Amino acid sequence: MERIELKYPASNVVIKRAHVGVVGSGDLEVLLQPIPGQEAEVIILTSVNGFRETWTAVLDRFFATYQGAVRIEINDAGATPGNVLLRLKQAVEVSQS
Repeated sequence: MERIELKYPASNVVIKRAHVGVVGSGDLEVLLQPIPGQEAEVIILTSVNGFRETWTAVLDRFFATYQGAVRIEINDAGATPGNVLLRLKQAVEVSQS
């Protein structure tokens, strides 16, 4: 099990929490929670060690367009980068509804 922590600049206020996905074989869960300030915090708990560069690339891509001040917790059970982006976008959509 590996723990990865990342931070990104943020400029948008987020009002609502979101919880999407489930922790299971080949999937992940994303918990999105608003936080005060101008920074986003990401905590990843993954069952697959040695993929920090991949996680960083996926989240860099996501935060290139998303600017929410949030804490995102990702609990991963081997999801592909495409699934990760899908769940992140889904969490944003839920938090904006």
